[in-house]
Amino acid sequence: MKPFCFSSSDLKFLLRALHSRNYRLFFIGQGTSLIGTWMQQVAVSWLVYRLTGSALLLGVTGFASQFPTFLMAPVAGVMVDRWNKQRLFLATQLCAMLQSVMLAGFVLTGTIQVWQIILFSTFLGVVNAFDIPVRQALVIDLVERKEELSNAIALNSSMFNAARLIGPSIAGVLVASLGEGVCFAINAASYLAVILAITALRLTPPAKARARKHILHELREGFGYAYSFTPIRSLLILLALTCLMGMPYVVLLPIFAREILHGGAHTFGFLVAAVGIGALACTLYLASRRSVLGLDRIIAVSAGLFGVAVACFALSGTFFLSLAFLCLAGFASMAQIASSNTILQTVVDNDKRGRVMSFYTMAFMGSTPLGGLVAGIIATRIGARPTLIMGGLACLAGGIVFARHLPEFRRMVRPIYERLGVIPDAASSAGAEQAPDSNSNSKRSLR
Repeated sequence: MKPFCFSSSDLKFLLRALHSRNYRLFFIGQGTSLIGTWMQQVAVSWLVYRLTGSALLLGVTGFASQFPTFLMAPVAGVMVDRWNKQRLFLATQLCAMLQSVMLAGFVLTGTIQVWQIILFSTFLGVVNAFDIPVRQALVIDLVERKEELSNAIALNSSMFNAARLIGPSIAGVLVASLGEGVCFAINAASYLAVILAITALRLTPPAKARARKHILHELREGFGYAYSFTPIRSLLILLALTCLMGMPYVVLLPIFAREILHGGAHTFGFLVAAVGIGALACTLYLASRRSVLGLDRIIAVSAGLFGVAVACFALSGTFFLSLAFLCLAGFASMAQIASSNTILQTVVDNDKRGRVMSFYTMAFMGSTPLGGLVAGIIATRIGARPTLIMGGLACLAGGIVFARHLPEFRRMVRPIYERLGVIPDAASSAGAEQAPDSNSNSKRSLR
């Protein structure tokens, strides 16, 4: 199999979702803004560690920036299903820009304190509770042909990780030469790109809203739907596990950069960029795939591989070897995250999309800060290396358990894939003995 091919026709296929005007605008605007977001994330971590030298406060800052997302995402999901997604997305970007402007002002004037960083991080976490599910739920409205949804999700991930590659690299240089405040100012300016893109979108007016029930009723309805359908439940649980136990390696990277690899801001920037390289390579591979089929197996393998990569990084004391393991960790984590997103977006009912994506946000963004806080506390007591080794082993165990339940997973999603026309393609590609369906509609696939 040839995972990458750069002929003109295959490149067009790889970027096919960009044929949609709305998605193209979103892709360019959001991609520009995300570079600034990653610059700020690196600068915040380095600023906290420079001011305090504390692994615990690194964990507290990460907790403050993301735990509000965990608390508020379920309610935010109900609001996403109720409100105008375009306007809500615009509001979240304006609020995030305001946060960056204020943070830049305090840092550039030399009046910043750690409690202020934690406060601003908490505010951003509240904003993200609405931003992430609305952005995820909006994607399906941006592509003209719904069979391009999986490609759009993969391109979203590639955009995110290209920014993770570019942003930290720039931030490492700027922090070392000009200070963290410049990174915050650039991030504030970068929000203008996505704000302009959002205002330029031409979306079909939503259908007449269904009768609204009490918010708690709709929240319970969403929880019941996600919990009762085993594939959704198992995807969210595995994602929460890996984010809780494995993702805290990002919080502890400044410690590895300074104390284990004996570097500085440049080293930290390269470590974060290495994760982005691996993740970007993964998203290009996922974008080249023609179908959602097989993603469940990729999720199981990638969860275990991610755990192994994190544990090996913890044991490494060599800069280039550490970069290699972080590349592998970035590839594996993105394989699980993007594949889980694609399957969820494929199988979920449209009227519950916002709520399910808010649970995805809880699993992805909500579990990470809790894990970062716990990792910071444990690392203070036993060290950063043993902390990451334990987390990596937990991710490996989660991947093994998920793999053992793949037959049941496939049995339950099969009716949905049949309705979408995916199963005939699966039977053909696997050489299964199955009679052809004369109905041309059954030949549709997620290509």
